[in-house]
Amino acid sequence: MSDQERKVADVAGDVCYAVRDGEPVGEPRWRSCRLVLTDRRLIVAGDGNRQAIPHGKVTVPADRESVVPEGVDATGAVVLSVGNSVLLAAGGDDFERIYYRTNVGGEVVLAKHPAVVGGVVKDAEWRKARFTVSTDAFQLTYPGGEGTVDCELDDVGTVDCELDDVGTVETSEQAVTGQQRTVVAVEHTDDDGRSVETYLSGTERHASVLRALFVSVIDERDDSAQLDELESQVLMALYSGVSPFEMADFVGVSVEEIEEVYQRLLEVGTVDEVRTRTEVELNAQGRNMASETINER
Repeated sequence: MSDQERKVADVAGDVCYAVRDGEPVGEPRWRSCRLVLTDRRLIVAGDGNRQAIPHGKVTVPADRESVVPEGVDATGAVVLSVGNSVLLAAGGDDFERIYYRTNVGGEVVLAKHPAVVGGVVKDAEWRKARFTVSTDAFQLTYPGGEGTVDCELDDVGTVDCELDDVGTVETSEQAVTGQQRTVVAVEHTDDDGRSVETYLSGTERHASVLRALFVSVIDERDDSAQLDELESQVLMALYSGVSPFEMADFVGVSVEEIEEVYQRLLEVGTVDEVRTRTEVELNAQGRNMASETINER
């Protein structure tokens, strides 16, 4: 390791190869190893072998299920496509998120902010920006230091935002600076409480790792709460802009019942309390759940 290379993590872990040199592994299984993560590469050492995987050679499959072998538990593991091979690397708690941050941190990406505000597409331009990231925040810095976007990790493109503010993350193929590229659309709120989207792109590697990073942020939240029909109606009504004060009339129930629903939504973490017993507002988890419910219907 050179003097300029910075070690980020050195842990005991496990790896499992799903594909080697383009051929699916017949009986994939986990093997113990040592995982050394630096700001330039991931080093897998074990059984007398040592494999260095430069960050620039990696992409993260968007559909993990399609590449993870049946019967292999990949929970918490990083799934990497390296050339014509696919491997899974597990290094304990937080290793997956640490890997994503290390892989793309400090990279120059393409950013459009804000791309969408309140559902209205804006004419913001694509610009190069340096993407830096820590455990709870990241920063987009434009050339010359102008137009710096400084924000929490889960609220791309806003200032002084709280953790876990990303509602949804979606990808699409778009024309970006004259080339067809994968675009990662991150939905969040701005300082005025409006739903906005920031678009991020770059190389195939940048897009795949950025998507994986923000998806892992969302997955860390407990989105497993099951809502009944009335609770789902209220959630979708809040998502569509119905005022909390008008909710009882809108869904056709008593104010007392609405208060009970709000309390339930507060308990499962889908809304934030604005004013005691009178007003609530959707947070990132609530927006995500409402969006998923609407899509299902």
